[in-house]
Amino acid sequence: MTPALEGITVLEFASYVSGPYAGMMLGDLGAEVIKVEDNKAGDPFRGWGAADYSATFGSVNRNKKSIILDLKSEDGVAAAIALATDADVLIENFRPGTMDRLGLGFDKLSGLNPRLIYCSVTGFGETGPYAKRPGYDTVGQAMGGLLSVLTDLDAPKGMGISLSDHLTGMMAAYGCLGALAARERTGKGQRVETSLLSATLSFLGENAARYFEEGKVPGRKTRTQTAQVHSFVAGDGKPFVIHLSSPPKFWKGLCKVVGHEEWFDDERFAGKADRRNNYDELETLLAEIFLTKPREYWLDRLLEEDVPSAPIYTLDETLADPQVQHLDMVRDVPHPKVGSVKLIESGIRMSDTPPEIISAAPLYGEHTEEILKRIDDRAEATK
Repeated sequence: MTPALEGITVLEFASYVSGPYAGMMLGDLGAEVIKVEDNKAGDPFRGWGAADYSATFGSVNRNKKSIILDLKSEDGVAAAIALATDADVLIENFRPGTMDRLGLGFDKLSGLNPRLIYCSVTGFGETGPYAKRPGYDTVGQAMGGLLSVLTDLDAPKGMGISLSDHLTGMMAAYGCLGALAARERTGKGQRVETSLLSATLSFLGENAARYFEEGKVPGRKTRTQTAQVHSFVAGDGKPFVIHLSSPPKFWKGLCKVVGHEEWFDDERFAGKADRRNNYDELETLLAEIFLTKPREYWLDRLLEEDVPSAPIYTLDETLADPQVQHLDMVRDVPHPKVGSVKLIESGIRMSDTPPEIISAAPLYGEHTEEILKRIDDRAEATK
């Protein structure tokens, strides 16, 4: 089948996570993604692992071609301009002003290629009091408000995933796809901007709406109480969660499982608002009960009563789960140095133009000769 973005060329001037993740998402949909790397060592993520293959780099750079350019030289900039002249999308995640100083800013390149979609990913935005600050994932999580609803502020801990980086990459890809759709109507490209701060705050729309309505600052427990989310450790030491949400049948099913059907009419827990107001008391009572038997016993019983519940898996447990295996989410991809690497598939399915992993992350500069020859051939053709 023809990929959704067949014939679209993406030029990527980006490193670490946010920009490369956006490029990877477009590459999964069939775009040709040309990753421009400097002539020193390339994307720093290449050094976050084994010499022949960095899994960290590989996780966000599949389906790409790598070209080495010295953007501090006239020849390097000229090659970059030539590539941008024929590209559909450009993604960059330098600090504001860097691409302009290199001679690769939006105004210049869009003048040469009016159909170009120019996507800039920054830490805090192109302008403003924080524009020049270094933007990294944990900073985005913290200042965007996300970390405050993920950790206990009395004993804060960083997260085990670069969540703001990935969210920002998704926003960038989303913006590029919207701009491509608009170009079908107008024939013109445009500038797309996102930042760690704006993407993270945008992701908190639900929490913000409740804050606007109630005037109460949300914390980690706010949603757990509102949605009646509970976490427990079973008698065998294994953790699991229950999500009661709104339907009364879930609450009644839980009461049956734990042998306390009298709670149906208990004034502390009878209604959803009652359970919210007495959340800690209910959780303490349930925690004592769930310590009496192993996790599998409780999850089987909860499933019988149709109560939303699940084990809290570690990653290895997730990958071993039969439903995950049924979804076929792990792909073995050939690699020239290490034989093959395992990667997680795209999270979407499309009936006619499915995303696909065609190649593992490129070797440093692997496609330099191929791409430079393409530039030379085009120059010859225009003479």
